[in-house]
Amino acid sequence: MNATDATIGEIGEGATLARIFPILPSSRRTTLGPGDDCAIVTVPDGRVPVTTDLMIEGPDFRIGLSRGYDIGWKACATNLADIAAMGATPTALVVGLAAPAATTVRFVEDIARGFHDAATALAPGCGVVGGDLSNAPLVMLAVTALGEFDGVEPVTRSGASIGNVVAVAGPLGNAKRGLDILFDRAISPDGSIDPVAVAEAWASHPVDVAAQLRPEPPIAAGRAAALAGATAMLDVSDGLVLDARRIATASGVAIDFDLSAVGDIDALTGGEDHAMLACFPLNAKLPAEFRVVGRVAPGDGVMVDGVPFDSRGGWDPFADYSATSSQ
Repeated sequence: MNATDATIGEIGEGATLARIFPILPSSRRTTLGPGDDCAIVTVPDGRVPVTTDLMIEGPDFRIGLSRGYDIGWKACATNLADIAAMGATPTALVVGLAAPAATTVRFVEDIARGFHDAATALAPGCGVVGGDLSNAPLVMLAVTALGEFDGVEPVTRSGASIGNVVAVAGPLGNAKRGLDILFDRAISPDGSIDPVAVAEAWASHPVDVAAQLRPEPPIAAGRAAALAGATAMLDVSDGLVLDARRIATASGVAIDFDLSAVGDIDALTGGEDHAMLACFPLNAKLPAEFRVVGRVAPGDGVMVDGVPFDSRGGWDPFADYSATSSQ
């Protein structure tokens, strides 16, 4: 049997870790990496933004729609986006992976390759410094990301002021369209997945499918926004309206979007874009990555062209998960 065709149950935890450690990206801030009880990373600024995110087989990805590489890439990218949304630069990742014993070594190696390539492409110098591996009925990842501010002040959700402009860096709506395409074409009513249809979806709609399975958040735009004086910011993970409402609530203001600038309903309500949504003073010079899509107004909640947008407008894993529908 080829070693990559073996399962992680057959070769065990230690041998599996030995296979994936060389693949994972290294961090420029690491003085002690994987292999000890803890990793050690340097903190030049003295402040460490920390975030964590779960990806669970079923609600967050479907094996068959996503390959191991896609899962690793997306798990890495989504955590990098959270660090960037504070105005910080990602420096290190800690990855917990649980999977059935029957999972192939090749699949786990592909997850590691996804982490490597996403970190290298999106946040050079950020790497995996440690983690854990365990047995579970489903594939599950828990990723913790760390970063550094390098002299800039953190940008939170609570600083938006009336009169600010609202701007976005990165595409909106593509990830939702990609998910709809995959569900419409590759998932049958009983939930089974057609691999040929998945390949055809990639071939016919590469931009939208890639946005869903391998998002590319504009990581550098987060720090650029902080340097430009952003007053509030977050990454658009659950939908533009839903995430904007979080800024509005935290800041005690309303966010009013210009629909013609945003695009369409998918751009307003589709999740998993991982664009950067930020508010800036009216006369601020916006970084090149950002485009104005609205303004901060008196009131509360979210408006579109001055009209309150009352529906949730985004993704909630408890309310919206379905095994056979992307809606």
